[in-house]
Amino acid sequence: MKLSEEQINKFNKDGFLLIRNFAPTYLCDEILEEAKKHLDKKSSPIESEQEYLKINEQTTTVRRLRQVYNRAEIFRRWMKYEKIRPILKQLLNDTPVLTLAHHNSIMTKMPKDSSRTTWHQDRRYWNFENDDLISVWLSLDDEYLQNGLLEFIPGSHKLNLKKEQFDESISFRDDLKINKQLINKAVHYDLHKGDIVLFHCKTLHHAHKNNTQKPKISFVYTVKAQKNKAIKNTRSDFKEVILD
Repeated sequence: MKLSEEQINKFNKDGFLLIRNFAPTYLCDEILEEAKKHLDKKSSPIESEQEYLKINEQTTTVRRLRQVYNRAEIFRRWMKYEKIRPILKQLLNDTPVLTLAHHNSIMTKMPKDSSRTTWHQDRRYWNFENDDLISVWLSLDDEYLQNGLLEFIPGSHKLNLKKEQFDESISFRDDLKINKQLINKAVHYDLHKGDIVLFHCKTLHHAHKNNTQKPKISFVYTVKAQKNKAIKNTRSDFKEVILD
């Protein structure tokens, strides 16, 4: 599959692109079944809600299963899915490469115990020569505002934002007037099983907590251009998988 010129222009303009019904239902179901096994066991490495909120509690609510590439073949199969490679190559203008340092994760919003994800850019996770990285978000079931759907600020990947617009955790501050004006432009689209969203690592996004009785489970991984090298001796200087 390849993107149309209109889709490429939309991604470049907005910093994200929704593609409906991309992943087969059977593949989503297999991923979800395997993810639930790891979530039930709380198999490390994980990120917990308690860690994210910087609070000390004896309970552990999984927010993210980390390093899923190494956990199961079904996860690797999706991350190396051949039908998406031409799309990623179009957007990166180069051979796409999986970066495994971060963002090869099963993302969760658990009922009652989930928290809001603050506005942020994913660039805060990376140390590469440039910021041209793309995350691939796969919906494994229905996602909507009540259970923690992602929202995006169109065109925010092109803005020259100032350091003072972010807090000490590099979250985009929602208490500043200049930031509120941008946040008011946020958009969202309900997602269904098999839908994917591609978004630039500088695109501002966030998600509400899950206010339903059912867990919301999604899959995200990130790719970069082969020519975009990691900065030596940083977190990003880690294992990669070339998708040629």
